[in-house]
This record gives sequence, structure tokens and C-alpha cells, in this order.
Amino acid sequence: MIISVICVYNNRDSLESHLLKSLDGQSIEYELILLKNIFDKYNSAAEALNYGGSIAKGQYLMFIHQDFEFNSDKWLEDVENILKNLDFGVAGVAGKYGRKCVSNITDGFPPALTGEIQIKEPEEVQTIDECVIIIPEKLFKEIHFDEITCDNWHLYGVDYCLTAKKAGFKVYVLPIDGYHASIAENSKSHGNYYSTLRKVIKKHKNEHKWIYTTTGSWSTIFPLNLQILYQKIYYSIHPKK
Repeated sequence: MIISVICVYNNRDSLESHLLKSLDGQSIEYELILLKNIFDKYNSAAEALNYGGSIAKGQYLMFIHQDFEFNSDKWLEDVENILKNLDFGVAGVAGKYGRKCVSNITDGFPPALTGEIQIKEPEEVQTIDECVIIIPEKLFKEIHFDEITCDNWHLYGVDYCLTAKKAGFKVYVLPIDGYHASIAENSKSHGNYYSTLRKVIKKHKNEHKWIYTTTGSWSTIFPLNLQILYQKIYYSIHPKK
């Protein structure tokens, strides 16, 4: 068994119609760990996924959202073949090393490409989107998701990427497609996003002048309140299509 697929879910219908449906018939064996959180059993994504990772037996731990779909029955096999030839600390399917998103996947209704940049080879980035996070089991034993900095359901993957990079590991987006039913920008509608962002910035400001995420690009120097205000004004004038 090479890959452990780990998912914390709060909507069984979404889980079954997206992730479980596309897992059915995959060409290789995998371990599936489902963490039910319908009644808020877990206080944060970091807490839930740390537990899932601690009981996983795979060589690679794939933390994945309930509403993500694979595009083929060989999706896991293709990912496995890429990972075997990649020296990495964290891998995903969407991410940023600057202001433009690197990704081959689609999201939203109707589906549209997530990234401005599509790739044919693994591309090194600063951070990846939380919809799919792949971590070697050996690294996860050393570095867990930060349950103090990320004490809710936001930016836990961003924080993990930055922590892994500080430890000398590389972060990649894989050249593989798929579909994520949610749109990343929606996560910022929750107040806890910005409270977590403040803590992530404080934790990593000595290593990075900018933190690039799929939900925004954030300076670690300028006041966050001014950055939030600027974004609201900018997008009121230039609404996203």
C-alpha cells in the first residue's frame, strides 16, 4: 500500500457524490481514512488531519477535501508514479510561487480552470491549496499540522508548506487535473480566515516578505488591515469573472 487517502468530512452527500464516487474503480490499491465531523468532533482541520495521519499506513499521506473528484480511474496510479521520481516535502494540485496560480484542475460551477498557469512537469511553488495535500509519511512523523497557529479550518496547508520549506523541503504542484467543487476564494468569507492569517504571518515573517496563497497574496511587512481594505476596494472596482 503506497497512498493513504485521508478526508475529514461534514457532508456525507458531498463526500459520496464527489470523492468516494471517483475513488471507486481506481487502478491501484489505497488506504481510505474517513473522519466524520458532522457534529464538530474536531476543533480544527489540523487536529483532525493529525489524527488521520497518525493512524495511516501508507508511504504517502494524501489529505483531501470531500468535494474533490479524480478525472480518471488511473488518477492515483498517475500520482504515485510522479511521486516516486520526485524529491519533495509537500505536493498538491494547485499552488503559488508568485501572484499567479499554478494548476491544471478546474473548480466551481460551471467548471473553470483554477490556475493561470498550466504545467506538464512538477512545478516548485511556495504554498499549495488545501484541497489536496500530499506528504511523505516519513516527513509527517517529524512535522505535523500546527494546531495552535491553525486552530480552525483555514490555512493549515499554507502553514505546513512554509514550515516544510524552512526545514529544507521542497513544495510542488503536480501536473495532473481533477475537479474541486468549491471555489477557494469563498474561504475568506469566514472571519477565522483573517485571524489565522495574522498568526501565519507572524510565524513566518522572518523567512518571507510575501506569503502567496490561492486565496490571496499577503505582505508580511505591511499592516494586514490595510491589505484587506485594499483588496475589498480593488475587487469592488474589478470584480472577478
